[in-house]
Amino acid sequence: MLARVARYEEAVAGFRWRVPQRYNIGVDVCDRHDPSALALIHENEDGSIRRYSFGEISRLSNRLANLLLAQGLTPGDRVGILLPQRPEAAIAHVACYKAGLIAVPLFTLFGPEALEYRLGNAGCRALMTDAERLPVIEEIRPALPDLSVVLAADAARDSDFFLSLETALTKASDNLIPIDSVADDPALIIYTSGTTGQPKGALHAHRTLLGHLPGVEFPQEFFPQPGDLFWTPADWAWIGGLIDVLLPSWHHGVPVLSHRMRKFDPEHAFHLIAKHGVRNAFLPPTALKMMRQVEKPKTRWDYAMRSIGSGGETLGAELLDWGREVFGLTVNEFYGQTECNLVVGNCASILPVRPGAMGRAIPGHDVQIVDADGNILPVGSVGTVGIRKGDPVMFLEYWKNPEATAAKFAGDFLLTGDQARQDEEGYFWFVGRDDDVITSAGYRIGPAEIEDCLLKHPAVAMAAVIGVPDPLRTEAVKAFLVPKPGILPDAQLVSDIQDFVKTRLAAHEYPRHVAFVDSLPMTATGKIMRRELRALETERQENR
Repeated sequence: MLARVARYEEAVAGFRWRVPQRYNIGVDVCDRHDPSALALIHENEDGSIRRYSFGEISRLSNRLANLLLAQGLTPGDRVGILLPQRPEAAIAHVACYKAGLIAVPLFTLFGPEALEYRLGNAGCRALMTDAERLPVIEEIRPALPDLSVVLAADAARDSDFFLSLETALTKASDNLIPIDSVADDPALIIYTSGTTGQPKGALHAHRTLLGHLPGVEFPQEFFPQPGDLFWTPADWAWIGGLIDVLLPSWHHGVPVLSHRMRKFDPEHAFHLIAKHGVRNAFLPPTALKMMRQVEKPKTRWDYAMRSIGSGGETLGAELLDWGREVFGLTVNEFYGQTECNLVVGNCASILPVRPGAMGRAIPGHDVQIVDADGNILPVGSVGTVGIRKGDPVMFLEYWKNPEATAAKFAGDFLLTGDQARQDEEGYFWFVGRDDDVITSAGYRIGPAEIEDCLLKHPAVAMAAVIGVPDPLRTEAVKAFLVPKPGILPDAQLVSDIQDFVKTRLAAHEYPRHVAFVDSLPMTATGKIMRRELRALETERQENR
């Protein structure tokens, strides 16, 4: 949607949204392209490579859509996608959109409790997964009455519990008439962490992909350009991997590199970029910090990046300078959240990058600093980042949560919950959060889900979780625990509690730091005062 121009003001003045009344993500990202054109390069964990054309993606997604419909699913039904970064995950998304189903991406490192809640809350009727994750699904399936179909990749044969995806696809037709969806029809639910209660499902319409396009094109230096090839280590279960990279690339007919890293390896990242000729990347700040530790990458690998975007945490001057030295370009930061993504960012070729600033409003988005009632504040004031209603990238609602949906808006604006200020030249500067969400290694982590899990441990009476400064991850999870009577805390108990959370939720959510206390600061109504814990932690750090 963005035309290459010489000045930021020209990009804003010349921008116009082009969102048709009828629009389907699945049709858009593969059916309208040259069937022989390269769509996906997948490198398996053993190093073998498989290439897919847009024609293959189209046919395979048609087969899968027909298979799901043959299992009794109807438009509007939810389909969980519990797969790592692999072709079947991308094909599952395209199939759901074409069939009018609602995709629910799920992170493969989620434990049973996290999966049970999300699958149950969304009321998923079908689940796409692989053989590796079948044991945990079998464990929680009795608690999921809506789940009637499980399709498993890499499964040799069917069972009473699941169908082999590969076997079932061979029996399905690749002829499909995709649903004629309206741009505002629901397409996917992405769960986002909050500070109170369980995670909330952000329901997005098909139009959200079109709403994301300027936010991808701007920090990726007027993406696409001839020869572009996009990669990110971010899992496609998160909005950063799915709609910041995979789907926008396919909208533009640009190939994507996929590869599952069970654990991010910075040297392997350089290797992949050089081996496949990656030109564009979304690299979270933690990934960049880890890659910075690699010695002499320019002499060890032959690479030629054109653009790198990064978001989730502010990059400092040193990391920006390292990016220029190692990649010969300026890493462009961007900002957004699951409910309304990629609304602020940088584009170094037309907008001077200021270390510490998130950037300026991306063309097409009206971003302001507002108060709690949605009133625009004067320049320089600290307030909440707000995005004006009616933005195509904005979510429809929180799934089955009208109260939370209503609370997300004030006046004419969606309230992000992030505090910032805007300077006289329009740059946004992040100040902090008015909620308790923890940002760790690019993940937004809500304390409520972790606290709920901690309270299930037999040694824990009360629990509170905050984020504490971490040089690599920006923040790390710290748990303050009141032990049950008779429990004597020791190092073994700390390790046991950490493993308890890690295996039930996710590896990035477990408390890396644990402190046992006699009591927790509480309000008169019994709410944990996390700000008091943060203040105590800050004081402790200063007195070290």
